[in-house]
Amino acid sequence: MSRIALVTGGTGGIGKAIVNTLVEDGMKVAFTYNSNTEESEEIEGRFGRDQTKAFKCDISNTDEIKKLVDDVSSAFGTVEVLVNNAGISKNRLVLRTSMEDWKRVMEVNLDGAFALTQAILPGMIKKRWGRIIFVSSVAGLMGNVGQASYASSKAALVGLAKTVAREVSSRSITCNVVAPGLINTTMTREIREEYMKRLMEIIPLKRLGTPEEVASLVSYLSGDTASYITGQVLVVDGGLSM
Repeated sequence: MSRIALVTGGTGGIGKAIVNTLVEDGMKVAFTYNSNTEESEEIEGRFGRDQTKAFKCDISNTDEIKKLVDDVSSAFGTVEVLVNNAGISKNRLVLRTSMEDWKRVMEVNLDGAFALTQAILPGMIKKRWGRIIFVSSVAGLMGNVGQASYASSKAALVGLAKTVAREVSSRSITCNVVAPGLINTTMTREIREEYMKRLMEIIPLKRLGTPEEVASLVSYLSGDTASYITGQVLVVDGGLSM
C-alpha cells in the first residue's frame, strides 16, 4: 500500500526534487506552493493528480495549515511522511536586520514547520508509524554572515526535531533533520562568479550539491530501512562544515 507524504515548498529546487523522488518511490505525494502555480501544475501533469496533488498554502498562516491538513486527508488519507521544506531568507547583516524581516523569516521557517508538525502528529500517533523530516541548512550549524534570521530559524529546527523525536519515538515515529550546504538551485546560480570561485575553494569536494542528492537522503529517511535513525542531523554539503 502506498505511503502518503506531504512536502512543503514543493516547487522550489530542493522541494521539487523531493516530490519527484518520493513519487518515484511509490508514494502518493501532496505538496504545497505559495505562488508558483505554473510549476505546481507541471508537477501534477507529469505524474497525474491521483499520485501528486498541489495545495496553495501560506505556511505561516495557522488557519491555512489546518485547512491544508484537512484537504490532504480528504484527497489521499492520513499523512505518514511529512517533509518540512518550505523556507525563505531575508539576508541582512545583524545591525541592518529589521524586526519585521526577522519575524517574517521565523513565521515561515520555524513557526510554520512547528504548526504543521503539530497538526500532522495525531494521525501518525493513531497509525503508530510516521516519518518527519525537517530541511534545515548548514547555515543553522555554522552561522553565516548576513543570514542572522535565516541561520537562527534553521538552527531552531534542530532543537525542535530532537524534541519531537524524543516525544513520539514510542509510537514508531522518527524525526530527523537534513542540512544541505550549497546546492545547485536558482538561488545559488545568482551568486557572483568571483564569490562562487572562493566558495569552491573551501568546499572539499569542489562542487555544488544537486537537489537530487538532498532528495535521496530524504527518501531514505522516509522509508522502513531508516527506522532506527531518529533525532539526527544529516549534512549534505560536500564537506563544507566538517
